[in-house]
Amino acid sequence: MKRKTLDILVGLGLVVLAGLLLVAGLVLTSNANFANDYVKDQLGQQQITFKAADTLTAEEKQSACLVKYAGQQLTTGKQAECYANEFIGLHLKSIAGGKTYAQLGDVQTGLRAQIAALPKDDPAVTDLQKQLTDATAARETVFKGETLRGLLLTSYGFSEFGVKAGQAALVAYFAAGLLLLVGAAGLVHAAATPASKGFAVPENTGKGLVNA
Repeated sequence: MKRKTLDILVGLGLVVLAGLLLVAGLVLTSNANFANDYVKDQLGQQQITFKAADTLTAEEKQSACLVKYAGQQLTTGKQAECYANEFIGLHLKSIAGGKTYAQLGDVQTGLRAQIAALPKDDPAVTDLQKQLTDATAARETVFKGETLRGLLLTSYGFSEFGVKAGQAALVAYFAAGLLLLVGAAGLVHAAATPASKGFAVPENTGKGLVNA
């Protein structure tokens, strides 16, 4: 094969590959922008605002992100993660001893069983009924808090896909630029190479074969 032909083939191949990587980068950038814009729009519609710095409790001030975002409207994935884990999560721990929605369901079941096992006129029924009412109210509050927390963390996870897509796009752009430069260099070299020059042609040492 002629060296000029090889340089042209390799150069064009690298340029085509660079073009494919560029297209992939553009697609990834589009996905990243969509994820970021979608998360921002959806979170913005919730109209959630972080507590002002001067209203944070001592426990809340221990969270670096609650202090960082104090007074800001919640519009980004990172803010959603902070609000879900550091604010909602913190306050859920103060409800019913930190029990989850499922655990409070077990508490309700146990209290109902105790009430059913006692005569209706038993004095203990009144206290157990109050405990059941409190447990039911706490479970409803925990359900709402865990639901909102889950939705915010889902938004955070979706935003992270956008971040990863943006990072992948940068890698694709860098690789495309590098391949384009190498491919262009190959084409320039092909233009400067004589058409008659071969590739990896064995050198002629001028020595003939010696007959035995």
